[in-house]
Amino acid sequence: MIKDILMVRVYISEADHGRHRTLFEEIFSLLHDEHRVHGVTVFRGIAGFGKKGEVHSADLLRLTARLPLVIEFFDEPAVAQEAVKTIRGLVPPGHIVTWHAQCECAD
Repeated sequence: MIKDILMVRVYISEADHGRHRTLFEEIFSLLHDEHRVHGVTVFRGIAGFGKKGEVHSADLLRLTARLPLVIEFFDEPAVAQEAVKTIRGLVPPGHIVTWHAQCECAD
């Protein structure tokens, strides 16, 4: 069965802090416990830079944990949009990307 879904990517850094813990932990917990979205994956980048152009990369000379993280998830559009509304209050503008897709689902 083919289902319409909404894909979401959230771009943050390992060093970002949420309200009570790291931003990664806070978003991951919201997606798992509160919104119960499907297909959550977290990618840890080996290098990246944002709007300011400051490069963050993994090498022996830089021991700080400021590498980029991408949290990606999908679900039915209504569920994913509700999760995005919650996350939007935690990350700076421009750090959430969404697009519509289709999923071959079992049921």
